[in-house]
Order: sequence, then C-alpha cells, then structure tokens
Amino acid sequence: MTDIRADISYSDEKEARFSDYVALLKPRVMSLVVFTALVGLIVAPGALHPIEALAAIIFIALGGGASGALNMWWDADIDRVMKRTSGRPVPAGRVAAGEAMALGFALSGISVIMLWLATNALAGALLAFTIFFYAVIYTMWLKRATPQNIVIGGAAGAFPPMIGWVAVTGSISIEACLMFMLIFMWTPPHFWALALFMKSDYHKANVPMLTVTHGRKVTRAHILVYTVALIPFALAAGFTSIGGPAYLLLSLALNAVFLQGAWAIWRRTELQAEADGYAVEKRVFRFSLAYLFLHFGAFLAEAALSRLPAYAEFAASFKILELF
Repeated sequence: MTDIRADISYSDEKEARFSDYVALLKPRVMSLVVFTALVGLIVAPGALHPIEALAAIIFIALGGGASGALNMWWDADIDRVMKRTSGRPVPAGRVAAGEAMALGFALSGISVIMLWLATNALAGALLAFTIFFYAVIYTMWLKRATPQNIVIGGAAGAFPPMIGWVAVTGSISIEACLMFMLIFMWTPPHFWALALFMKSDYHKANVPMLTVTHGRKVTRAHILVYTVALIPFALAAGFTSIGGPAYLLLSLALNAVFLQGAWAIWRRTELQAEADGYAVEKRVFRFSLAYLFLHFGAFLAEAALSRLPAYAEFAASFKILELF
C-alpha cells in the first residue's frame, strides 16, 4: 500500500476550498468535544468570566481540531482505501498531507498555550496530553497495532468535559472523573456497533478492529459486556453534585434502552443481521449518539433546576457522592 503521507505534493492535486480545511478538523467530532467540554465548564463549581469561558471553549475546540488534522495526515493511506473516508481532503487530493500536518501542529501549539493563558496550567496540560494521546498513542500506535485500539484510544474523546471542569476549578474531582468514565466506557460499544456493519472497510484497510481480528460474534459479546460495565458509571454520576433525580430518571431509561439494544445485538446471528441489512446494529449505533448527548444535556438540566430552592433541597438527598 502506498504511503500517502510521503506524497506531500500531489501531481493531480485539486484546488482546496475553505471547507476542505474545515473538514480536516473533523467538525462532527469537534461538536461532541465542544458540547461535553461546555457541559464540564458550566456544571463545575465556581465560574469563569464569560470572555474567559468563551476563550476556553474556542481553544478546546481548536485542540480537538488539531487532533483531527493530525489524524487525517497520518491516516491518509488507509483513509484512501476505506469507502467511508476516501472522500476526505487528503486522500481525495484536495489538501496535501504536509498542509494537514502543519495545520495540526500549529493548532496544537496555539490551543494549548492560549488555554493555559486563558484559564490555568492544568487545563492546558490536559489539553496537550489529549492531543498527544489521540494523535500519537491512538492514531500512530494503537489503531494499527491492536483490536483494543478503540478501548484505550477512547480516553482521548473522554477528556474534554474534564478539561472544561479543570478550566474552572483548577483541579480534578470525582465529578470530572465520572464524566470522563461515562464517555470512556461508552466509546467501545458505540464504535463496535459501527464496525459490525462497516467490517469490510476495516478489513480492506488492514486495521485490526475487533470485527476483523476476532470476528463479529466476539464483537457482539464485547458490546454487551461494555454496555453493562458502562451503566454503573452513568448512574453513579447522578449521586454527585452534577446529578440529581431528574438525571437519574433519564439515565435509567437511556441505559435500559441501550442495554436492550446490546442484548439484541448479542443474540443475533450473522445470517439474521445480513438478512435485514444490519438494521439493529445501525439503530443501536444511532441511539448511542443520542445516549451520550442526552446524558450531558441532563447534567445541564440539573444545573438549571438546582437554582430552584425547592428542587435543590429535594435533590440534595441524592448527592451522596459529592463528599468524596
């Protein structure tokens, strides 16, 4: 397979548009980064000046974009092979690999330094580690080395709410850790559900996704196991300062649906899945997106409800973990 990273200047390179450079930053992934970081910032005790808060979110978003650009630079060779990613700017020849690399490094430096200056050193250090983890530990090493790539690499996507929390408080707490664990444990079943109906892409690109190395039957079992393991972390957050009865009710419902979906995936055979075009797997994958956004939306709802004295007094009895 030709290493597209070495081919900095394409002979048939097409003219890049502004939208191509935006695409390098993976805006869909960035939306999750921004939202969860914003939630972490809002629900944290204390407050930043609105200008500082806006700056923090902008620089966290730029850090997420830097990770995306570095990922697209390094993964251009396999992106060109996979149907899902072949239209990305670098493998499609609209942006040179060297440009993607330069943009990634530039945004990395700017985002880390500016977040440090706008908030505190710990927040800047966490953002730097997140970029390093995604670009080096996950993209350059784990993704092509082990079927546990998604499990370990999922930590990179779990840091933004912790960074938002630390930007306000300057410290790490149980609430920040549980928001981290919610995303960390959610990532494997989310991506493995996708891998079940995208197996051919990963196989063609020689990426050792669990579906490729161990088969779909094992992957189905792993989805169920990780979904079960996710539930305690999701519910535990409801007993901290960022949770409460409204969050707990929603979380119970969401986890019941997610668990039912994981159970349905585990029980299916490949013949059944192929017969209906992997309808169940696709439905669980789509629901997993809503699952995460709704959990973090519930954190925001609890923050708003806590301003109501009657609700705050009632909710206080649920928050037994905020003492730790």
